[in-house]
Amino acid sequence: MLRRLALIAFLLQLLILGAAPARAAQANIAATLLAEGPAMPGSTITLAIDMQPKPGWHGYWQNPGDAGQGMTVNWTLPVGAKVGDLAYPVPATLTIAGLMNHVYKTEYALLVPFTVPAGAKPGQVLDLRAKAQWLACTDEICVPEQGELATRVTVGQPGQPDPRFDRWRAALPAPLGSPAHFAFAGGKLRVAIPLPAAMQVADPHLFLATSNVVDYAAPQAFFRQGDLLVAEVPVAKFAAAQPGAIEAVLRLNPAGDGVTIKAAPGAVPSGGEALQSGAAAATPSLLWLVLAALAGGLLLNVMPCVFPILSLKALSLARAGESESQARAEGLAYTAGVVVACLALGGLLLGLRAAGQEVGWAFQLQEPLVIAALLLLAVAITANLLGLYEFMVPGFASEGSPQGAFATGLLAAFAATPCTGPFMAAAMGAALLLPPLPALLLFGALGLGIALPFLAIAWIPALRRRMPKPGPWMGKFRAWMALPMGLTALALVWLASRTGGSAFAFALVLLAIIVVAALVLLGRRQRYGLAGGRLWWGGLAALLALSAFGLPDLVRAPEASADAGLLDAQPFSEEALAKARASGKPVFVYMTADWCLSCKVNERVAIEREPTRDAFRQAEVIVLRGDWTRRDPAITRFLTAQGAAGVPLYLWYPADGAAPQPLPQVLGPDSLVELARR
Repeated sequence: MLRRLALIAFLLQLLILGAAPARAAQANIAATLLAEGPAMPGSTITLAIDMQPKPGWHGYWQNPGDAGQGMTVNWTLPVGAKVGDLAYPVPATLTIAGLMNHVYKTEYALLVPFTVPAGAKPGQVLDLRAKAQWLACTDEICVPEQGELATRVTVGQPGQPDPRFDRWRAALPAPLGSPAHFAFAGGKLRVAIPLPAAMQVADPHLFLATSNVVDYAAPQAFFRQGDLLVAEVPVAKFAAAQPGAIEAVLRLNPAGDGVTIKAAPGAVPSGGEALQSGAAAATPSLLWLVLAALAGGLLLNVMPCVFPILSLKALSLARAGESESQARAEGLAYTAGVVVACLALGGLLLGLRAAGQEVGWAFQLQEPLVIAALLLLAVAITANLLGLYEFMVPGFASEGSPQGAFATGLLAAFAATPCTGPFMAAAMGAALLLPPLPALLLFGALGLGIALPFLAIAWIPALRRRMPKPGPWMGKFRAWMALPMGLTALALVWLASRTGGSAFAFALVLLAIIVVAALVLLGRRQRYGLAGGRLWWGGLAALLALSAFGLPDLVRAPEASADAGLLDAQPFSEEALAKARASGKPVFVYMTADWCLSCKVNERVAIEREPTRDAFRQAEVIVLRGDWTRRDPAITRFLTAQGAAGVPLYLWYPADGAAPQPLPQVLGPDSLVELARR
């Protein structure tokens, strides 16, 4: 009864306030219309209505809940132009006097697809106007507001990219690739939502776009059944007739990640493991995730980019005169360096995602300048391992000191991050969905796993005694360790051309040659005891600093490859996936990147093979390929929706429209062939 009275009072308040015309001076929520280019004739670009509430004020989702009002827009467009529906970000919940509202308390943007007239001429200026109405509220009052919004679009003008659009797109719920089903039973709406079991869900909430169906303020219950998430929401007391279809948004976590759902009537299984609310929802599996991250870090030690660093550092403990206390100090320092590096990378990743950036694990390899730094570092390490020179480092990081071990740990962790995909997909995917502290715990567990072998050698004398004694063989072993580092440098050159263009890669090769030449000259001075080494190091540092200013100007986005491979793969997009699934044929989606070693191995071993091609052609499989070499917000959103932190990701969509089947990140030679022949 109290809720009904509160609702009546709230509506009366709206009527009273709505009787007075909204004035521009109110501007409790400022609205601005923006356009993203380039606008080519017949193309579709994105418009944004940027909404900025004052502190203490909030706006509403398309279905405002128990009370409120979404936005209405009347467009005035050029002849031949058209706009699509408003796309809303994932809302938050707000309960006032027992009424549940779906709101936005901070800046948000509504995105609209805009189709440029096919007959528009380059240089033509298109005037876009919109009359928008919305409701601005605090916890006590509401004010209807309106605005005359306008922007201009110049046809054929490239324009400068606006980073805000990527941030706004990141806030949109990702489309769920598989259909959901719903049923009414026992006064509740039950929805079966296909979500991969590896996807962590914390404090979920189901926002129904379909009105007058559920009790918005009633507690919601969620149950896990393998790759299904079942939501139970009490039906409203005065609900309308049962709908033939339901549209909704499922919030996955407190960070605001979500997926859009389209559900049709169908069977919804009962039972399952109940999910807790809030951050505790992730607790039952957190221990498993920590163990997975720990094991993944341990396995990284056998990767080519980590093994040389680990082996040489471990052998350094076998030098004569190493005391027990010193060995343990180095072990702890090395561990601290690795863990700090992993926490720093993880914290930076979480911070960028919280700021709206669409990034995933190993995001640093999507940046050409980071690749340049890694290449020069790999070149310097290779030259050092070959004995061309010796590192001249300050005393705080000298060899055989805890400080030096700490610096080595930092290096090992940074070199290891690109190789994490095959070992820790679930853990890293969960880290991007968990609250900050549990997420950082997983990154720390990854670092501890990387450091465990060296830590064990440092703290267990029996292991050190089993290690080979120092001798001339160590010099040969060190030289052999230059081989994987040199191959890493060559791979980074190729990756630089893929991410920054050929001119950038060529300039980087020249810089690497100059660096090697300088290091060789430094090595000669070191061998003959000549003075001036510090001056040479200073000159080399100055050269690198100048290069850091010049190299960014050479970065160019490479042209998209037209090579579809043996499987005739199409470029991935949500629209292409929806079209492929509507065809009634099986669909294979794979996400890859040029810097992803496991991706390239899988492509050579299992994907780009003639038996796979023949089996796919016989089964009429549609192949979609997503290239994540350079940052792509659309691919990042899709990865997040699938519970993946990065690539590789392989999904098989059966022809019957069933839920997608996630495939292992390490594919066997015949695994895809067997799928196609089922």
